Amino acid sequence: MSDLRRRQLAHLTRPGNRPALVVVDVQRDFADPDRLTEYGLTDAALAALDQAVSRIGNLVDAARAAEAPVVWVELGSDPARPWRSSNWLRGGDYDAPMSPDEPCVLGTPGAEWYRVRPTDGELRVVKRGYSGFLGTDLDARLHTAGCDWLTVVGLTSECCVDATAQDAMQLDWPVVVPRDATAAYDLDVNAAALVQLGLNVAVLSDTDEVVELWKKGVR
Repeated sequence: MSDLRRRQLAHLTRPGNRPALVVVDVQRDFADPDRLTEYGLTDAALAALDQAVSRIGNLVDAARAAEAPVVWVELGSDPARPWRSSNWLRGGDYDAPMSPDEPCVLGTPGAEWYRVRPTDGELRVVKRGYSGFLGTDLDARLHTAGCDWLTVVGLTSECCVDATAQDAMQLDWPVVVPRDATAAYDLDVNAAALVQLGLNVAVLSDTDEVVELWKKGVR
């Protein structure tokens, strides 16, 4: 282990430092293979996605056991408030109404959690775009909960995980991203996203190491 990494991890496990797990967009429209056919995932990408969702479930269980807050960030697309820049980027028509194919429309099955879900009392934040911090009270709620550093997991690595982790870091949160608890729909895209996260945003880790960090913090 490098001296830098040793210092980074030592800070996270200082007495009194409280971790939080931030779960991003593990919803049916992003995680259920039956709803992803248009993305053309290879068998290897589907297997990686399945493994990531399993690892996220393991981390949720471990966070609850360690009494670390689990924070659920979910996309809630609202037809009454179309995301116009997204309309423009994807279809060229800034003023178009929300497409019926938009993911995670509020109140639809596609917006439901997939294989993991909040329990009563856990923090939930509904977002309109990529980042869990943009236009929400997530930052304030994390501070109110007494959190000191964040583990960010979920889908997808190059999009909403990246945006949420980027904003967290810029808001002064130390961020850890476990490589095995996020995924993209293309293996090369996921690899590139992890390189970018590790360069500028987060300490990269894995599920087992994060759980050990939580245990050290509790002790």
